[in-house]
Amino acid sequence: MYNLTIAELAKGLRAGEFSSVELTQTFLKRIHQHSALNAYVTVTDELALQQAKAADAKLASGDASLLTGIPIAQKDIFCTLGVKTSCGSKMLDNFIAPYNATVVDKLNQAGAVMLGKVNMDEFAMGSSNETSFYGPTKNPWNTNTVPGGSSGGSATAVAARLAVCATGTDTGGSIRQPAALCGITGLKPTYGRVSRYGMIAYASSLDQGGPMTRNAEDAAILLQAMAGFDEKDSTSVDQPVPDYLADLNKPLTGLKIGLPKEFFTADLNSDMAATLEAAINHYRQLGAEVKEVSMPTLKMAIPAYYVIAPAECSANLSRFDGVRFGYRCDNPADLSDLYTRSRGEAFGKEVKRRILMGTYALSAGYYDAYYIKAQKVRRLISDDFKNALSEVDVIMGPVTPTPAFGIGEKLANPIEMYLSDIYTIAINLAGLPAMSIPAGFINGLPVGLQIIGNYFDEARLLNVAHQYQQVTNWHQQKPKGFE
Repeated sequence: MYNLTIAELAKGLRAGEFSSVELTQTFLKRIHQHSALNAYVTVTDELALQQAKAADAKLASGDASLLTGIPIAQKDIFCTLGVKTSCGSKMLDNFIAPYNATVVDKLNQAGAVMLGKVNMDEFAMGSSNETSFYGPTKNPWNTNTVPGGSSGGSATAVAARLAVCATGTDTGGSIRQPAALCGITGLKPTYGRVSRYGMIAYASSLDQGGPMTRNAEDAAILLQAMAGFDEKDSTSVDQPVPDYLADLNKPLTGLKIGLPKEFFTADLNSDMAATLEAAINHYRQLGAEVKEVSMPTLKMAIPAYYVIAPAECSANLSRFDGVRFGYRCDNPADLSDLYTRSRGEAFGKEVKRRILMGTYALSAGYYDAYYIKAQKVRRLISDDFKNALSEVDVIMGPVTPTPAFGIGEKLANPIEMYLSDIYTIAINLAGLPAMSIPAGFINGLPVGLQIIGNYFDEARLLNVAHQYQQVTNWHQQKPKGFE
């Protein structure tokens, strides 16, 4: 059962081939069996079985959605009522959320069964899932390598069949990069498409929740439940949510694909380039037209992002002060000591680094020189995408410079780690939707193809991805030992 997709499981549940309780028990057993992967921070066995029983009752009454009874994993950045929500940090190791994030509420209403909360880089700051207070998650394709970050626990859980699907969040590539490194499908929706209410903030103008699944059809099902306007989120966009399943089988004849020349340079790993070229050839065979496009400001995405994101993180994380919730140091001498020691003892090295960078960029003497300038560059990047997408329907390119790297390999070099997101960050700065789909392997490790679309054009991305997955089987491959 654990190898079936959401669509296949929904069909089996409706036909009575198995119950949600049986399905949930199967996944809970696998989670405990493969605990060495360190994918989960919290496993909610009792809650999951309660939800599964309720789902079986809904199925019996005929009042069920496609997600009713489907076991999912929640990234530990989404607040879940009565369950620890740690954000991968010592700061929130004792935090029991008093309410549900909107995404959690929507999935509960759809009848999904939460297996638990999955590991992540601390406060979503990282590209390898190594900054977590709970230790690194391992990539099931090679347990000596990273699964990517920050949604590394989500990607590992789906790839290793420890959940049918998972939620993730993407600030600079944190859905797409781990999806690529773990050989699954990950979609970052348009900024504002999925509510951020109850999703613990890293960089408020960049963060966006999205689905992580085995294939595009499942991503469409999960996004259908997650998407929609939320009056509790001031960044939520009041835009109708289309039927994401409706156009999955639409032919791609005449589709115009743009390949940014700034992505396909000598800096791109030659094996990666060859793998992506083979994937793009499949699209040619499906009737798509391919042309080169140019977006000269893409080279400025990394420096702009690492001014804007840390600046927003500096502001957002100021609320963690040892006073209201979260970690509090023992026996503080005074208020200043309380603030200093609580934050110093509970935040990890990477989080401290980004808070310091952001505070510096926002300081009186440097605000105009760094933060304002970075925001101007952001507009130029957005304009470049707008111009390119006026010529083509979608843009394609790499997700990562290389396949998964070794655990510990880049920890000592933050700049090298930041460059892991060189192909994904610009999309967040522009607020566009994008996804990663499995496109091959290099030395036994998965490679992802990135598909970028226009604002609120997730349906087209899902169609483009689904059609590719009808003529390839990369998304069906399973890591050895987790079949």
